[in-house]
Amino acid sequence: MKAAIVSTLLYISTCQRVLSFTLEPSRSQSKIATELNSESENSRRLFLSSSYSVLGLAGITTAFPREAWGSGGATAGKYTTIPIAKRRYYGRVEEAVHEFLLMGNDVVKGDMKAESIQLFFDVKGVVIVPAKKGSINGQCTKKDCKGKEIRDSRYNDMKTSMYLLGNAFRYNQQKAPDNLPTVKAAKAFFKEMDAMEKAVVKKPKKDDKVSVGHYAAALEILEPYLDLVELPPIESGHYDKEFDTRVGASSRIT
Repeated sequence: MKAAIVSTLLYISTCQRVLSFTLEPSRSQSKIATELNSESENSRRLFLSSSYSVLGLAGITTAFPREAWGSGGATAGKYTTIPIAKRRYYGRVEEAVHEFLLMGNDVVKGDMKAESIQLFFDVKGVVIVPAKKGSINGQCTKKDCKGKEIRDSRYNDMKTSMYLLGNAFRYNQQKAPDNLPTVKAAKAFFKEMDAMEKAVVKKPKKDDKVSVGHYAAALEILEPYLDLVELPPIESGHYDKEFDTRVGASSRIT
């Protein structure tokens, strides 16, 4: 292992000497310079490839950025890195998980009329986008200077943020979103919770064992999803607090 690392370091030194070598601008020298540049480029690629291999064998996590491709939704037609997706959606997913777990005690009791359960599915229960003032330098430019906030249920926002975060965990643009393990886990979770939402919103019952079953199944699916998107497990205690859902509020960008 040490020999491999030393070999890599020597490779760096060789590349640096080749790149720093300067030739006079004659025709033959220009040809040589072109060949050296080509060799240097090949050497650089070989060095990067060997570096990944050496560091991987040594069990070291590289600092090179991992790029993920986004498709659909807010990321249509753009590159989306995993760190950027984390800054955008971590807070929203974490807060949603916090509220999802918070209603667990009422779900266990079987009372689907409980406030925590009804609020989780209430389409007017949460401010998703705060109202923005329409004034510029203190001057009102619109009829309604206060603006208008956008409200929705915590569950609907959970579905959106879980899907977009999961879709960012890709390493090429070939695989369709529905084939990603993260998206598959998210959709399996949605399937159980959609069934629970349908029963809870339309005709909530006090002893609804079916809805309890859907919640339990969703809880079991949520654990592997969190692991796939590099979030702490449910039992870690991480979700005992409230989270800031604003974009970039989370300092975790790696």
